[in-house]
Amino acid sequence: MTSFKKILRQEDLRYTRQREEIWNEIQSSSEHRDAEEIYISLLKKDCKVSRATVYRTIELLSRNGIVNQLNIGDGRSRYEYNAEFTHHDHLVCTGCGKIIEFHDQQIENRQEIVAEQNNFKLNHHNHQLFGICEECH
Repeated sequence: MTSFKKILRQEDLRYTRQREEIWNEIQSSSEHRDAEEIYISLLKKDCKVSRATVYRTIELLSRNGIVNQLNIGDGRSRYEYNAEFTHHDHLVCTGCGKIIEFHDQQIENRQEIVAEQNNFKLNHHNHQLFGICEECH
């Protein structure tokens, strides 16, 4: 909660009950959901929050690295809470949309080598592998 309040202060925004509800909703799930799914989940919990507030708050959290934004090629951004600010990559099923998280140190090391060989300083990356999951093939 402290980091969320700090971000709001930095952005010159007030800490409101609606923003707190959005924050709690995002933290409570390990799923990769789009903003509309988060909004609908809040409505089902009788949270009185506007769609615009949900979208703006998610964008704020994404911009500040607390929420990761994931684009899997279907035109909808998905978001996940980055609880420990740990990096991971994704396997994305093009059949059902299932997303599997993974971390592979060899891939991480190789990316650093490629960047160094090209005199390129990496700031961040987003590695996604697309294919068909076990249930779909």
